[in-house]
Amino acid sequence: MTVIWVQQNFIARMLRNRMAVCGGIIVLFMFFLAFVAPFFCQDPGAIDVSRRLSPPSPAHFLGTDDLGRDVLTRIVHGARISLLVGFVAIGIASVIGVTYGALAGYYGGKTDAVMMRLVDIMLCFPTFFLILAVIALLEPSIWNIMIIIGLTGWMGIARMVRAEFLSLRERDFVLAARVVGGSDLRIIFRHILPSALSPVLVAATLGIAGAILTESALSFLGIGVQPPTPSWGNMLIAGKQTLGTAWWLSFFPGCAILVTVLGYNLLGEGVRDALDPRLGD
Repeated sequence: MTVIWVQQNFIARMLRNRMAVCGGIIVLFMFFLAFVAPFFCQDPGAIDVSRRLSPPSPAHFLGTDDLGRDVLTRIVHGARISLLVGFVAIGIASVIGVTYGALAGYYGGKTDAVMMRLVDIMLCFPTFFLILAVIALLEPSIWNIMIIIGLTGWMGIARMVRAEFLSLRERDFVLAARVVGGSDLRIIFRHILPSALSPVLVAATLGIAGAILTESALSFLGIGVQPPTPSWGNMLIAGKQTLGTAWWLSFFPGCAILVTVLGYNLLGEGVRDALDPRLGD
């Protein structure tokens, strides 16, 4: 009954937050574009030279590019790439960060000190330039991008989980689990971790937006998702050469990035507010 009440209270808080509802609608719409709309769209690589650089019109709502490909179709298919990168990269970062932070916070002492110094060292490196350096040494591909973003984005999650574990490890329910002979791994993952996941949910939601921006920036620089695979980032760079005459090639992919990132940020802020017990009803 307590779990049901908490879930209902969380949903009620979310629904009262207009910005969170707006963000949720944007996220759901982007999911629709990514996983449903492509079945109703034409091939994003279909070339029609006779219609190259056509402005927005009833035939092509968002215009065509320099090869006559429909911009709307490529944006819709590019949504799959962006959301895939965001979810897989943050999934990798969350698994590493939660495990690392849980171990550091649970054992504390010298173990915690050594492990957190590694986190501090990792945080000293400019993340984006570190990603650039690694990607430059590897073959540019969507899988390499997801893995690298995940491997360089776990430190913040680790610090949050570690802080939660430091405050929870001396609670009565943890002491009771130790008394009855529970193993460390069981206590960590069965008893403490479920109570420490709230900040991870918020960080993951906000992190998806960051991962989408990073992928778009890498693709814009030419070391991300490679053509002809449609990506919002490589669509931006493709439209740079004709920005003065074919503004729609960069404007609409840029709007897609803006709206998606805004949606996840609004949703993440709403989740944080809904999970914060210090906020009144």
